[in-house]
Amino acid sequence: MKGFVNEKTAFGYSLTARIFHWLTAILVLFQIPVGILIANFELDALYSLHKSNGVLILGVVICRLFWRLTHQPPPLSSDIPEIQRLAAHFVHWVLYILLVIQSLVGWIATSAYPAPVPFFGMFEMPAIWWADRELSEELFVAHLWLGIIMAVLLVGHIGAALNHHFIRKDDVLYRMLRG
Repeated sequence: MKGFVNEKTAFGYSLTARIFHWLTAILVLFQIPVGILIANFELDALYSLHKSNGVLILGVVICRLFWRLTHQPPPLSSDIPEIQRLAAHFVHWVLYILLVIQSLVGWIATSAYPAPVPFFGMFEMPAIWWADRELSEELFVAHLWLGIIMAVLLVGHIGAALNHHFIRKDDVLYRMLRG
């Protein structure tokens, strides 16, 4: 592979960063189809799972953001065009922000419904909004659209990683796989 071990990409992400990345990826890639199912069918058991997973995502992303803000990521290879570098940074930060906002909007909407926000049957999260069914319905619409936007960005993110691996044949993907 071109550039597999060179001065431009000789190091990758730390083990902690990789764990945060792949844990977030697994949780979100599970959450999206569950969200689609509960939006279209009455599947009560999946509601609790979706809410619990959303709480977990919020916690993981907050920890991940703290890690990211206190640990410099490895630089992108100098042969990657500046517009792609800017797009990569933009998409990463938008995804971080959307993950936090999406989780909070879901929590507020559920609180306003009002309905419980369980955490895998161990406990319930406190309500963070007063009962307001109209607001809840509006927030669930926003939650849906935020999910769609996030899914589109994730397709772009995954597509870019695959482009680097299969088309450019560089080691951008390996930085997150092996460090």
